[in-house]
Parts: sequence; C-alpha cells; structure tokens
Amino acid sequence: MQPILSEPFSYETFPNSGLVAYFSMEIAINPAMPTYSGGLGVLAGDTLRSMADLGVPLVAFSLVHRKGYFKQFLDKNGKQSEDVQPWNPADFCAEEKARVTVSIEDRIVTVRCWRYDMTGRYGHVVPIYLLDTDLDGNTGWDRGLTDHLYGGDTNYRLQQEIVLGMGGVRMAHALGYQVNVYHMNEGHAALLTLALLERQLGGGPLGAATEADIEQVRKRCVFTTHTPVPAGHDRFSAEQSIRILGGDRSARLEMMGCFRDEMLNMTLLALRFSRYANGVAMQHASVSRAMFPEFALDSITNGVHAPTWVSESFQNLMDAHFSSWRRDNLYLRNAIDVPEQEILSAHASNKEALLAEVARRTTLVFNPKVLTLGFARRAATYKRATLMFTDPGRLLEIATRAGGLQIIFAGKAHPQDDPGKSLIQQVVADAARLSNDVLHVAYLENYDWKLGELLTAGVDVWVNTPRRPYEASGTSGMKAAMNGVPSLSILDGWWIEGCIEGFTGWAIEDGADDAAEADSLYHKLETAIVPLFLEAPEKWARLMRNTLAFNGSFFNTNRMVKQYVRNAYYPVKLIEPA
Repeated sequence: MQPILSEPFSYETFPNSGLVAYFSMEIAINPAMPTYSGGLGVLAGDTLRSMADLGVPLVAFSLVHRKGYFKQFLDKNGKQSEDVQPWNPADFCAEEKARVTVSIEDRIVTVRCWRYDMTGRYGHVVPIYLLDTDLDGNTGWDRGLTDHLYGGDTNYRLQQEIVLGMGGVRMAHALGYQVNVYHMNEGHAALLTLALLERQLGGGPLGAATEADIEQVRKRCVFTTHTPVPAGHDRFSAEQSIRILGGDRSARLEMMGCFRDEMLNMTLLALRFSRYANGVAMQHASVSRAMFPEFALDSITNGVHAPTWVSESFQNLMDAHFSSWRRDNLYLRNAIDVPEQEILSAHASNKEALLAEVARRTTLVFNPKVLTLGFARRAATYKRATLMFTDPGRLLEIATRAGGLQIIFAGKAHPQDDPGKSLIQQVVADAARLSNDVLHVAYLENYDWKLGELLTAGVDVWVNTPRRPYEASGTSGMKAAMNGVPSLSILDGWWIEGCIEGFTGWAIEDGADDAAEADSLYHKLETAIVPLFLEAPEKWARLMRNTLAFNGSFFNTNRMVKQYVRNAYYPVKLIEPA
C-alpha cells in the first residue's frame, strides 16, 4: 500500500484494499435535510465530507428519517415543545430500484433506498444511501420505521437497527457493491455483523457457525464507540431480542457473549465481531477500555471538516496568506504568522453576524465590544449548563468588572428527557433573574447546523462544562477553534489534548463537586480572560491565532480520516526489527 500523502489520493491508491461501507444512524448531509440530531450526526457528515475530499473508496448507509429529529420551540419560561420536520427525499436524492427485505417480529419488511452523492473538493463522489421502509405492502407500523430519528421506545429502536444494520448489508449487495470493510459508527449498526455471518453461512443455521466463520466476518469489520458511560450503550432485554430478532439469532448472540446483565448489548456485539475498535479521544478510549477490558481499543480523536466550519471571513483571511489549507489542514499551522489586526477584523465580522441573529430571534441588543461567552450543545444534565450560575453574585461582579458580560445558550433536550427539559427552563429562569445592565443572557431555540456555524464563529470564548468523564470527545469547541475562538472547558474529551493553558484557552480545574469547579471557572474569568480581553487586544489576537494554528491544524477530519485509513481500514503491516 502506498503511504497517505497530503495531496488527494484516490481509489488507485489502494489497489488491493477494496471498498469501505460506513454505517451511521444519523448523518448531517445537508443543512436542509433533517437527518441528524447533534454531535454524532455532524461528526458522521464531516467524516464523509473529508472521505470525499481525500478520495477514499467508500459508500455510506443511514436511515431516511422522513420526519426528521424535531423542531424545538421554547415559550417565555423555557418550556420545550416539539414538532416534526417533514421533508421529501425526492427533493435531494435519487430513488434506487433495488429492494431488499428484513425479518422483524416474523414480519417481512421491504426496504428501498435513496441515493445522495456527496462530492469532494476534487470531484470524488461518496454515495450516501438512506434506507426507507415507507412502501406499499409494508404494514402501517413498518412504513413508519424510518420516520423518526431516535423516536419511539426501545422496541422501535431495535427494529430501526435491524433495518440499518441487516437491511444496509443486503442493500449494499443488491446495489452491486463488493465491500471489503464495514465501519460501524456507534453500536446502532452492530446488527450488520449478524447479516454478514448469515451471508457467510449461505443461509444455513446460525448454530452451525464455526469460529472460522466468525473470524471471516471479524476481518471485515471495524467499530467506533462514542459512548463513555455504560447507560449510554444501546441495550435490549432478552424478551425484546427473542421477539423482534428471533429465537435462533438471540441464542447465538448470547452464546457469543453479546449479552451483559441479561441484556443484548450492541456495543459488545460490535466489539466481538470487529478486528479493530476505537474511541473518539485518548481519554474516551481509556474509559472505554475500563468498561470493556477484554477488548483492545485504540483511539482516533475526532475532528471537524474545516471547509464547512471555517467562517467566510476566516476563509478569506487564510486564502490571502496560505491557500493550501483546504487541501491539507496541517497548513492551518501557518496561521501563526497572520497579523493580529487581521485576526481581530475577521472575528469582528463573525461576531456582528451572530449578534444580528440574536437580535432577530430575541429582540435583545448585544454589544459587539462586550465579552461574549457561548454554550451550545444537547441539553443533558451531565453537561451542566447552569454551572455558570452557581454563584450569581460573583458572576455579576465579574460582569461589572468586565464592563459587561454576554452569554448565549442553545441546545435541544430529547423529547423524552424530562431532566434535560427542566435544565433549559432553569437556564431561562436564571437568565431572567440575573440579567441587568451589565449581564445579558439569551437562550436561542432550535439549535441546528446553521445556528451552530454562527455561534462557534461569533462568540469570544467557547464554554464547556461536562461532568467528567461523560464527554466522549465534543466537537463544538473544535469548530470554534477553526475560527480562532478559544475554549474555557473542563478537561475531558478532546480538550485534554487541545488545551495549552493561556495559549489555546483555559482549563476548568477538576474539583470535588460542582461548586469547586464553578469556582475555577470564575477564577479563570476573573484573573485571565477578562483582563486579557479588556486590556490587551493584540495579545488576545495572538491567543486566537494560536488556537487556530495549533488546534485547527490537528482537530480536523482531514487528519482523522487519514488515521482511519491507515489504522482501521487498510492497516500497514509493520515488520518488527529483529
């Protein structure tokens, strides 16, 4: 195999490697297609954009999610309500003629697919196939299986995972693809391994599978886990497994050790059938190895697709100084030489665009000269959106000393996550109670791709306060770094690798409880961030420049995809020295 170079490579680079099939429950393909919920889907979309840019021979499979994730509405008290986001795949995709079937609760369900061509910078196409069960002949229930991303209960979820994993493998075959590597992006796709085993057996009984048969499947599968806590892994009861998957399949999976605590564990299933598995940051891989000590897990730290997330003002800036950055993101390291005033000017343009959107959505008029903090992510309790409000008096003192402080929040809670919904209401209540002449807080509804672009580029500091070790990676701070925005964050996920104190941002020190970590957050604002922002604009610009040069040049999918190609898809066999 030829080495991976900084210039584009193509299928011919891997003459003996063949095709990769990438499976993900959600993929952020296009801002107008609601086929994603948040970080996992955006990461998948950025991954495929870089696969296309770099010419990797790959096809992708997901579900069509005809009614999207959901559109979020917040009332004046922050109470969340939801509505569907219906869209027509025919407006964006081409329907394929191929049809396959899967068995769900002894019903035969027919599956079709829609093709979306993702074209890379140099013309290479990554086809994305969105599986769809909305077909005449399927029951009303089965027609709705591909409607809602993360909708319904665990019965619905397991049935969706049959469509994605088993249906996706059969669809790849029906479309004529000869796949050498199957990449499971999270455990939702783990049942593809069962479809491969059944194909390996030529339709024979699963009980006849030998270790050699299993090894043939294992040679073709790689797995990425994104979940750092046991409760986050998809699990289904034995009753559900037997009823929905079937008794023979369930018995075989239990015999292979894919059940834990009497539950079918999709992460275990994926691990047992994979020759390579990885976490999405160094810390996350360490946490995952502790949860699954019988498996070797590597780490490939996540990234973001630079051409997607670098704002127009910064793209123009970099094009003027080093135009090769899109081809090879390592050239972002050259940002270290960009003049400070040009950095400040580019950021001012981004901040102006963000504050205009805040005014449009809320009627609040924010001051572009005032320090502005951003906090936007899924509204889950472990992310601790209210940590900044732990000591309101101290926060107000900081705002007064800074000559003003502005904080912008955004994020959706899953429709069934009542604690997450309550968290949003608490943030909105705190904002109403604390906002005054020097402290202004806004919560923007319906956080999505386009709002994420504005927020990560337009705030002055990106804040992240997860409770360790629950942040697998986190990519929003990477998007901010692409625009020179430093982070103030708990040392978890990617930030352990990205934080150079006072150089690319600041670490919120670990504490015994929330109050101690809030104290560290306030201390960094008081002693480092506010003085630098107010008194030393040139030094602040250098900080932004460092952030882009050091973090932007590494935490990108250009680098990440090359690691997947080298280490997971087509690993180089090294000869150990004698």
